[in-house]
Amino acid sequence: MSDATEANGTAEAAGAGGLADGGADGRHVRVVLVDDHRMFRTGVQAEIGRTTETGVEVVGEAADVDQAVTVITATRPEVVLLDVHLPGGGGVEVLRRCAALTADPERPVRFLALSVSDAAEDVIGVIRGGARGYVTKTITGTDLVDSIFRVQEGDAVFSPRLAGFVLDAFASTDAPPVDEDLDRLTQREREVLRLIARGYAYKEIAKQLFISVKTVESHVSAVLRKLQLSNRHELTRWATARRLV
Repeated sequence: MSDATEANGTAEAAGAGGLADGGADGRHVRVVLVDDHRMFRTGVQAEIGRTTETGVEVVGEAADVDQAVTVITATRPEVVLLDVHLPGGGGVEVLRRCAALTADPERPVRFLALSVSDAAEDVIGVIRGGARGYVTKTITGTDLVDSIFRVQEGDAVFSPRLAGFVLDAFASTDAPPVDEDLDRLTQREREVLRLIARGYAYKEIAKQLFISVKTVESHVSAVLRKLQLSNRHELTRWATARRLV
């Protein structure tokens, strides 16, 4: 079964099935998982999706931006666990396209970023985009469940290592410094940049982003030209220095 079929099927089942019973303490929250790694989604589902114990009901899954918007719109969960790096534009694009749901005063859909990345750009990007919190994938299942319920209630939640950074970034009345070099790149070029810097081959990047190898090559050429770099080794050093990897 493809990720797209699985995501759509999950959304339809949730729409037909209604609410499940709450957890041991009576709490209940409906959640959508958005991550492009199917095994990771399966692991999170197994860890937190035991509704009678945790109170968390996973009502849908998605592997890319388009799937995410479709499933979130169809199921209207209370909380979305959102990966930052997704095919189709990333977590920021999901937030942009779901802005009306986030702003709904009656039934707001709240987003909690769940990512392996602790890069400043990623954290600030999704928080500016409307996410209520950001936790890394090192979080325990128990803490993740607690974070989900806190976000459902309207709290802002961050992994301890990120909390101070986020406060510093937003406490100042001055805007965070703008990286003019990075601003020259499109969202897709930034995605390719990160994957190149992580050591992915062109074929692997093409598969990850659902684009052709030729398109990957074009994006890499554009990135090197815009950043005035000569090769992928210089590109990797550039990205590492900015904590984009």
